[in-house]
Amino acid sequence: MHGVDLVGDLPERSAEVLTDPALELIARLHRELGPRRAEALAARAAVVAELAEGGTLDFLAETAHIRDDPSWRVADPAPGLLDRRVEITGPTDQKMTVNALNSGAKVWLADQEDANTPELANVIGGQLNLLDAINRTIDFTAANGKSYALRPDAELATIVVRPRGWHLPEKHILVDGEPTSGALVDFALYVCTAGLRQLDKGSGPYFYLPKMEHYREARLWNDAFIIASEHLGFPRGTIRATCLIETIPAAFQMEEILYELREHSAGLNAGRWDYLFSVIKCFRTRGSEFLLPDRNSITMTVPFMRAYTELLVHTCHRRGAHAIGGMAAFIPSKNEEVNAAAFAKVRADKTREAEAGYDGSWVAHPGMVELCAEVFSEMLDDRPHQIDRTRDDVRVSAADLLDVTATPGSVTEAGLRGNIDVALRYLRAWLGGLGAVAIHDLMEDAATAEISRSQVWQWLHNEVVLTDTGRTVTRDLVEQLVAEIVATLPGQPGDYDRARQLFLEVAVSDDYVDFLTLPAYQSMA
Repeated sequence: MHGVDLVGDLPERSAEVLTDPALELIARLHRELGPRRAEALAARAAVVAELAEGGTLDFLAETAHIRDDPSWRVADPAPGLLDRRVEITGPTDQKMTVNALNSGAKVWLADQEDANTPELANVIGGQLNLLDAINRTIDFTAANGKSYALRPDAELATIVVRPRGWHLPEKHILVDGEPTSGALVDFALYVCTAGLRQLDKGSGPYFYLPKMEHYREARLWNDAFIIASEHLGFPRGTIRATCLIETIPAAFQMEEILYELREHSAGLNAGRWDYLFSVIKCFRTRGSEFLLPDRNSITMTVPFMRAYTELLVHTCHRRGAHAIGGMAAFIPSKNEEVNAAAFAKVRADKTREAEAGYDGSWVAHPGMVELCAEVFSEMLDDRPHQIDRTRDDVRVSAADLLDVTATPGSVTEAGLRGNIDVALRYLRAWLGGLGAVAIHDLMEDAATAEISRSQVWQWLHNEVVLTDTGRTVTRDLVEQLVAEIVATLPGQPGDYDRARQLFLEVAVSDDYVDFLTLPAYQSMA
């Protein structure tokens, strides 16, 4: 392929997804959209710099005409996306692919992003598993003798693929000597292979779009969809995308994001863990005004989170789009007391979302599908969604979205230790090729490590005093606690050397790294 180079050892069967049409599309997308992607990433940095100088976020004057126009709506739901009362998320490994599709969920978010590590074997292997699933050739027997087989097509969840975010490169596929965009690679490989088979089966290529910070990034995706439609010869509007509102800049541009994607839009999702990460990242140098307490004390009912989630429902339903709620990360345990307490919390959380007007919500484990479906079915009855509830009572101002100081809670040494413990456990697994990891009965992904290390960075650089011990968060204290915690973790101490090094690099250095996955990816072969 002219101008396209593949770097590294290709996994077995790579030719089934690295097809000529897929490589041609990757090259075209890189050449036509690559410069605009670079501009979008530079614009993100400019916003953070303005905020560091005392600036703020607000609804955009330049797009007021879009928000003020009541006439426009997004496309009607596509086949397989009408009823989304429960969605399961997970990586695209072979076992999860079968279990997620069989789970009873309406949708499977097939995750090539935060629940996946971008090793070439995973990038290609995940696409192969999706293709095998659609072709019904994925059935297998594990080493322990357990068989995994797909149920009939009519009983399977609808596949919605989450590609990597705009910030992540793909160093194994070069166009004109330049690394490509991980987002566009994941998109192109799917749409040109398994996505085409989805069309044959009566649905289509559907996507979850992560970590956008501006409506121009949604426009970039929309243009990618148009280019792919032309390249492969199917009608515009066939591709559908749900956008994760998981950055605080995007919370001020929900309507604009829907508008840019309106012929391809399938709604918005409240990506609440990455949203917390974004709040810290954007306002990390602004002192006590934006200082967050221990992660586990920040619930969805605190004022700034409630404002964001209610605005999302109102925005989506006003435009005829689905509003999808956040993650229930709990993994069922063998401990019945732990289960009882966790199921009660999950039920309360899903009930709050259903009552707020959400049309569905996420779970991370098949064992939680029934509970989530039950809660939303109690609200929906025989309706597929509640888009008709436009929540016209919702009034959210810029000040409401920025009201971080009203968040109750404190910063404790227990919270600091918890952040370090979870981040080290997760980073060890991520560097070893696993992106979704069970830690303390919760399914964790990259967002967990991002929040954890960002809170440590923020507390350290704001000289926070821990309320339970009276100690000030310093680099020496963090390094001391890291050493203490590594000594208690399962495995051999040397197992955590790389994780420890990476954590300290992104948690205590003077310069804040935008995404920890960037240096981690560069360390991968």
